Amino acid sequence: MFTKILIANRGEIACRVIKTAKKMGIATVAVYSEADRDALHVELADEAVFIGPAPSRESYLAMDKIIAACKATGAQAVHPGYGFLSENAEFARKVEEEGIVFIGPKHASIAAMGDKIESKKLAGAAKVNTIPGHNAAIDTAENAVAIAKGIGYPVMIKASAGGGGKGLRVAFDDRSAFEGFTSCRNEARNSFGDDRVFIEKFVEEPRHIEIQVLGDAHGHCVYLHERECSIQRRHQKVIEEAPSPFISDATRKAMGEQAVQLAKAVNYQSAGTVEFVVGKDQSFYFLEMNTRLQVEHPVTECITGLDLVEQMIRVAAGEPLAFTQEQIPRKGWAIECRINAEDPLRSFLPSTGRLVAFEPPAQTMMASLPVPAEGEGPQGATFGGIRVDTGVHEGGEIPMFYDSMICKLIAYGTDRLDAIAKMRDALDAFVIQGISSNIPFQAALLAHPKFVAGDFNTGFIAENYPQGFTRASVKHDDPNFLLALAVATNRRVLARSAGIAGQLRGHELQVGEHFIVVQTDADGTRHETPASVAVAGDVFNVAVAGRAYPIRFTRLLRDTAMHGDLNGQPFCAQVERLMLAYRVTHHGAQVEVRVLSPRAAQLNALMPFKAPPDLSKFLLSPMPGLLIDVAVTAGQTVRAGEKLAVIEAMKMENILIAAHDGVVSAVKAAKGESLSVDQVIMEFQ
Repeated sequence: MFTKILIANRGEIACRVIKTAKKMGIATVAVYSEADRDALHVELADEAVFIGPAPSRESYLAMDKIIAACKATGAQAVHPGYGFLSENAEFARKVEEEGIVFIGPKHASIAAMGDKIESKKLAGAAKVNTIPGHNAAIDTAENAVAIAKGIGYPVMIKASAGGGGKGLRVAFDDRSAFEGFTSCRNEARNSFGDDRVFIEKFVEEPRHIEIQVLGDAHGHCVYLHERECSIQRRHQKVIEEAPSPFISDATRKAMGEQAVQLAKAVNYQSAGTVEFVVGKDQSFYFLEMNTRLQVEHPVTECITGLDLVEQMIRVAAGEPLAFTQEQIPRKGWAIECRINAEDPLRSFLPSTGRLVAFEPPAQTMMASLPVPAEGEGPQGATFGGIRVDTGVHEGGEIPMFYDSMICKLIAYGTDRLDAIAKMRDALDAFVIQGISSNIPFQAALLAHPKFVAGDFNTGFIAENYPQGFTRASVKHDDPNFLLALAVATNRRVLARSAGIAGQLRGHELQVGEHFIVVQTDADGTRHETPASVAVAGDVFNVAVAGRAYPIRFTRLLRDTAMHGDLNGQPFCAQVERLMLAYRVTHHGAQVEVRVLSPRAAQLNALMPFKAPPDLSKFLLSPMPGLLIDVAVTAGQTVRAGEKLAVIEAMKMENILIAAHDGVVSAVKAAKGESLSVDQVIMEFQ
């Protein structure tokens, strides 16, 4: 077994590998860029080596720097994590040639399976079901259109070296095929250094289900069941679960056996994933093989009890698998939510900056440790629990140079409904401030009746949120409960103020029982809801719209995540004070209200409404990022839907288009400029 390994990655996955290595008694070496000097993975590792500037091309993708770090520290092996160099056959070969062990498959296996065009040919030879398409690299956008028309729309345009949603577009007509081909090539070239693109038939109403495989150097290969990854936005996974609520045991077995056939065909020696697209009749076709550890590996660890990082290390050290296919359990249900630094209310645009608050929910499971059995774990945890895999900490920065994922939240339960319930509670308790996150959107998805019923495919988000995500699209089961929480919190604030010493005798703060809850719409329309509250011991008996809400809090007033119980039933909601208002969030729904005395509400109604400024004559940068293209000039007439500019942030290209017809009066930002959020890019007449 190794005594020291280097992790050629950053963030969450670097921390994840370090935890398993420590459990195994293996020393760890972290590498870091200029942007990651204070990152959590640097703090957790036994040693850390600086490898260059913030852009990944000059640091985490610099093979020679990473190999030099291995030699300088005496690391015997290197774990690549996912992304960056994890599926780079040349890197694996160079590492092996230097006498360093690559904790992953052999470079020949990566080359065979990492190339999506060649992998389809190999899959066909291994008698694995494959999807129709054009499996040769396409040289021009015109040829891409011709090939797409020949296959028949819709088609999927994919970069051969793609992954993580980069270099992938779905085209439904000639125009989207032409533009999609160009964007795919650009993204693939920038992210992977390989701009080859191919096209295949897009299966409508598909499910994305993948099989986890594990092989060793002694000819053994097994599958660790499946993961359901159909909840996607722009081809990036949002929620993953294991097992799938859709496939039958017969389909599971057939998919698993085909995945093993493919892995054996390339002498696969490590953890890997074979991805399939599955039709509504449970027909399935090979998509690609990811020759690395997947982001969503924790859900497989939950239902099998196996530490996949540990298995990768043991296989790389030459050990045989310690179990057979029949000995791999499938117990309980696990769901993972990817918590990303993005604003769901602004079309999921990246959000960077400092984590002013980062308070994950209480964890009863930890990466690298066995899943607690029933009655075991912290405080006698019941079966399953909550796990948070992250690479950030409170006060840290979310940089613009890398992936947007903040952490992974994993819930494990006895069955699917139990896992969903645990996840909803965990999302309610997860406090992230300073940047925007997709937690509200995740909460809305988990509450959606079709998701709860398991009735979805990869088009679920596009079909159910065609106009994007808004607060209005989240319906709370009991909206007045949110108002009651605001009233009870306000009563606690007043009680604290009334207890302040030194108040002028005869003029002490008097706390009443009757209040008006005021909500104001974006257009200035006011909504007033009468409420009252009576305190009995530690219970706040709130009445809103004639309904009683006896609320008891179990956390301090200063806490954002407010735990308590309502009629003896536990709850967790987030309550933030915004000057004179309260923002209450629960199950993805959110309200901002003022809780006023009847007289104060009467006076407040006389205050003029200040309308927001008209910004329709400006194109503002919706995110921090690099302006890589300005498609128009001053004086040019533009039509609604026409491309205006392209911003690159967190490894993704974001095209800004004209919302209305107009004339460009001035261009205020230049190509190559780093933009801040809401910075003016151009003005219109």
